[in-house]
Amino acid sequence: MINKSHASKRPCEPWTHDRLMREHAIAIANAIEPSSASTYSSALRSYIDFCSAHSLPNEPTPDTLSFYAVYMSHHIRPRSISSYLSGVCSQLEPFFPNVRTNRRHWLVSKTLEGCKKMYLTAPLCKRPLTQSKLTSLSPLYSLSTSYNDVLFFSLLLTGFHGLMQLGELIWPDNRALQDYRKIIFCHSVHVNDSSYQFLLPGHKADHFFKGTQVIVQSTLLTDDPLSPFTPYLTAWDSKFPFQAELWLKEDGRIPTRTWFLQCLRHHFPDNTGGHSL
Repeated sequence: MINKSHASKRPCEPWTHDRLMREHAIAIANAIEPSSASTYSSALRSYIDFCSAHSLPNEPTPDTLSFYAVYMSHHIRPRSISSYLSGVCSQLEPFFPNVRTNRRHWLVSKTLEGCKKMYLTAPLCKRPLTQSKLTSLSPLYSLSTSYNDVLFFSLLLTGFHGLMQLGELIWPDNRALQDYRKIIFCHSVHVNDSSYQFLLPGHKADHFFKGTQVIVQSTLLTDDPLSPFTPYLTAWDSKFPFQAELWLKEDGRIPTRTWFLQCLRHHFPDNTGGHSL
């Protein structure tokens, strides 16, 4: 006999088929970061346009994928084609379950290998920032009374000394990619005489938003990140006592990638970017 005390609970109210399909689609869509999904969609459009222009079926067979790789090698750097193919696989897998197997086929792999050798290009890297470059900015920003100046310099030194990516400190320009779950909040900040720290609530590698504690140490040198951070925090507290976001411009908005890069390139116009941090 079944012990009633251990009998399974009555299941929750069943959903309609339409709701199951909708919730299923939402869950799958959230498996990929919005920024990655945007890139993958661009790669898929490229692949569909290629198939349409060459009167090929959209099914990603080894032949079609290898043709696509050869064609794209004449238009973009061959080392980027692997990323394009990853996007194509991700987007087409629900319709063609064997797409990843076909992507690993020797015909596609050998084609990519040959294209990389034929059209060898050096990787394009942004010029890294150095400690001496940051030191050169210290006299300028240590005397500035502009709120946005203090914000920029504090962001710059925090990213450099905290080993952070620019995207972890600011918002992307594309509003569709702006995610409040990744915003650093001021209540997580702790400051002492030798360092400051805050919680990075989420980033691209943190799929479940467990959060990462970032600790930035004082250097006691001219590029000391604590020196601009302390007055920035004081100015923030005075201007925005009822807002939660740590990094805010003078107009109360979260700084964007374009805003930060404009400030950065004002001082370092020669091949600098977000990866320079």
